[in-house]
Amino acid sequence: MSDLLLIVLLAIVEGITEFLPVSSTGHLILAGSLFHYDGARWEVFNIVIQLGAIMAIVVLYWRTFWAVLQGLVRRDADSLRFVRNLLVAFLPAAVLGIVLHKKIEALLLSPMTVAVALIVGGVAILGVEKVAKPKHTHGVADLSLGTALGIGVLQCLAMIPGISRSGATIMGALALGVDRRTAAEFSFFLAIPTMFGASAVQLFSHRHELASGGQVGLGAIALGSVIAFVVALVVVRWFVGIVSRRGFAPFAWYRIAAGAAALAWLMLAH
Repeated sequence: MSDLLLIVLLAIVEGITEFLPVSSTGHLILAGSLFHYDGARWEVFNIVIQLGAIMAIVVLYWRTFWAVLQGLVRRDADSLRFVRNLLVAFLPAAVLGIVLHKKIEALLLSPMTVAVALIVGGVAILGVEKVAKPKHTHGVADLSLGTALGIGVLQCLAMIPGISRSGATIMGALALGVDRRTAAEFSFFLAIPTMFGASAVQLFSHRHELASGGQVGLGAIALGSVIAFVVALVVVRWFVGIVSRRGFAPFAWYRIAAGAAALAWLMLAH
């Protein structure tokens, strides 16, 4: 398979899965096994193109971010709570990501870990959907400090490939009493500092390989980011609508089916 075709396919997978509770990293790892490409060579590409998908959130919610910025200038209480909640939720993953960086990279090469995590995560989503009793909230600024911290701690589960960052944060928010729409939007907003941080770490850690051409180049990363951005724009609009009507169960059943199929395929392949 040519590099160009692989760039397009991986970017489409990233754009579709980044904000769904199905694990974008897990799908990219499984794609590596399916397409038989060098996972180590494409590791930085797979992480950094997430920035393209993240920019879709900036575009779709630009009015929200602009209102928060204006509120910060006025020292508005809602805007200050909005930023406080994002920072507090971001910190646990930031600290653990720095401490466990090498161990996380080792896990990123394990398709079997992804397959099992997809199934476990799907079952967990069904369980949370069944028992959670979310209350109506008036957006991210309305969350308490404890709730924001709890969601941030649960986001750390996503360091296991296949668990899903969006799945961990959304389900964590639901379990803590947050309504579906606010849970999804908080997960979207939290992705911005989280994925910018992860991408910065990857680019810095692999700066010499990128400069020498040992990794996929910056041009390929830029193209992949643009494709992921366009695809994510469409997916996020659809996702918010479907979870408001049907909840997260369809994604849970998809995870279980995909994980079981991947597990069977990996066992037969070996």
